[in-house]
Amino acid sequence: MKLSKNFILHEADGQTMLVPTGSAGFSGLVKGNKTLGAVLGCLKSETTEEDIVKALKARFDAPEGAVERDVAKALEALRKIGAIDE
Repeated sequence: MKLSKNFILHEADGQTMLVPTGSAGFSGLVKGNKTLGAVLGCLKSETTEEDIVKALKARFDAPEGAVERDVAKALEALRKIGAIDE
């Protein structure tokens, strides 16, 4: 899976934003925290959910199972707006 070419990742002042292009079937702006920013960063290139979980576990200190839940929730939301090419 990879971030759709119909979305542009923008980072400013520690905040991550996902901006749809005119070709996207979604209109709006997606703002996210550091976790979403890390997920989107992984999606810049072809990856898997398992690889994203590994990358976030290496970056964040979180309770057992929290990273998996957060990644699954983020990917579900991104799929709903068509931001992921699979």
